[in-house]
Amino acid sequence: MAIDIKVAQFPESVTEGTLIEWHKQPGEAVRQDELLAEIETDKVVFEVNAPEDGVMGDLLVQQGDTVSSEQVIARMQAGDAVPSDTESSEAPAKAQTPPQSKPEGEAEPRLAPAAKKLIAEHQLDPNRIKGSGKDGRILKEDVQAYLDKGQPQAQKGAQPAPPSTPVAEPGERPQKRVPMSRLRARIAERLVEVQQTAAILTTFNEIDMQPVMDLRARYKDKFEKQHGVKLGFMSFFVQACLEALQRFPEINASIDGEEIVYHGFYDIGIAVGSPRGLVVPILRDADALSMARIEKQIADYAERAQSGKLSLDEITGGTFSITNGGIFGSMLSTPILNPPQSAILGMHKIEKRPVVIDDEIVIRPMMYVALSYDHRLVDGREAVQFLVTIKECIEDPARMLLDI
Repeated sequence: MAIDIKVAQFPESVTEGTLIEWHKQPGEAVRQDELLAEIETDKVVFEVNAPEDGVMGDLLVQQGDTVSSEQVIARMQAGDAVPSDTESSEAPAKAQTPPQSKPEGEAEPRLAPAAKKLIAEHQLDPNRIKGSGKDGRILKEDVQAYLDKGQPQAQKGAQPAPPSTPVAEPGERPQKRVPMSRLRARIAERLVEVQQTAAILTTFNEIDMQPVMDLRARYKDKFEKQHGVKLGFMSFFVQACLEALQRFPEINASIDGEEIVYHGFYDIGIAVGSPRGLVVPILRDADALSMARIEKQIADYAERAQSGKLSLDEITGGTFSITNGGIFGSMLSTPILNPPQSAILGMHKIEKRPVVIDDEIVIRPMMYVALSYDHRLVDGREAVQFLVTIKECIEDPARMLLDI
């Protein structure tokens, strides 16, 4: 029986997507729920899975084609999955690089599309590569890290992967053009839009991180043992932001036409880098979360962002955002608003610097922080006081945690 393979129904905010990868080709056996294709939208990547066992039929769209909600993109023949001629013909090639012995019943490693391509180019054995994605999925970064360690390739004479940029011959000026991903295009569109519609200003301050570092060093082992997650700095900043947002509600508000919307809840966006670009998953009702829960959610979001597994709901909305450029080495920056939010906090790299405390020069681990805000809604006084509140909370975390 022939079955139509359809794109999932997109949410109202998503109109179309791009088919970025076919994981099965005509004639290949497929199992129910097995990944057949991936479709990128301007927000998330949707997976298309097999509805039941069978054999893959005709592909009606190709990689790079635009698809719409519930569009038929392929057909398959239902029935028992039988190894295809394609699979049989590939068996000798796979035998050239015998995998490491694995416990009986252990599944083959899952590969992200970019990782699969890189492994094929270098003729590597995926069983030798440790995956950092969800459920051990091997990402492109894992393969690159494996190669950077100088690991031997699976076959002698295997050619290295093509460079990410063209190699210039003497006298040549090469260049390379690649299509912009939907997420990158959407990010560009939103950044230009907010620059044109909001009156963005940024105020700065610096924070002595020694008190938080001392508290973290004292309790981090017990915290991790009890809660199963590491105690980072982000949960302290989330708590500090919650305190400041309650004092200055206009920073948790947004503009809708000619009205100001004051939100009675605190949904904090945490900017996370991913292979597809920057995404901002949301800590819903962050004021109701413990520090352990905050750390767990952030760790989960960061992991799933790498493998493109964040849902649309998880990256939609938010009343305030935090971004940490310090993990990339940034000393100071002016973060840009995430519309329609009215402000965003930027964290930066911790550096030891001489500061004056009680009329004495001492060395302290200092962090610059920045608050970008929409001056249409937030006045300079509130923005400065908001950032001073963050500084006070982080420099005296006991008062913040004890609510005094």
